[in-house]
Amino acid sequence: MSELADRLTGSWRELRRAARPLRERLAAELGIRLDESQVDALEVIRTLGRARMQELALALRVDASTATRTVDRLVSSGLAERAPHATDGRGTIVSLTSAGQRTLALVDERRREALLRVFDYFTPAEVEQLVSLLERLVVSVDRELEERPASVESSDAPR
Repeated sequence: MSELADRLTGSWRELRRAARPLRERLAAELGIRLDESQVDALEVIRTLGRARMQELALALRVDASTATRTVDRLVSSGLAERAPHATDGRGTIVSLTSAGQRTLALVDERRREALLRVFDYFTPAEVEQLVSLLERLVVSVDRELEERPASVESSDAPR
């Protein structure tokens, strides 16, 4: 199992490293300056429709201050907008602007094209299997995060 774990760790690392230049190339082709966290936030906002900041942070798996900083950048870029919550005077709702919707549609289209090129080297059955395994992996990672939440001070952390 140790050798398999080493292979998995190496493959995960290389995939993460290879994905960065692909994302950068996509952004350059589109002429946009969005980082991965901003695209993630746009996608979640689109999925939720209109989102409270706490909902957005939870869906992004980040703390509220990180979600707020990401939304600040999206609002500054004209891709998202904030509005007061209708019934909670302290709450804020975030939604996409029409520019945010257009930008995300372009990102989706280009990403789909890039993935199709990448998966040209796989059979349809292999792609289906990979997607199923990735979906299971997400569930497994979420379970790990729920069962073993991060602590502020870990006894295993170097000092």
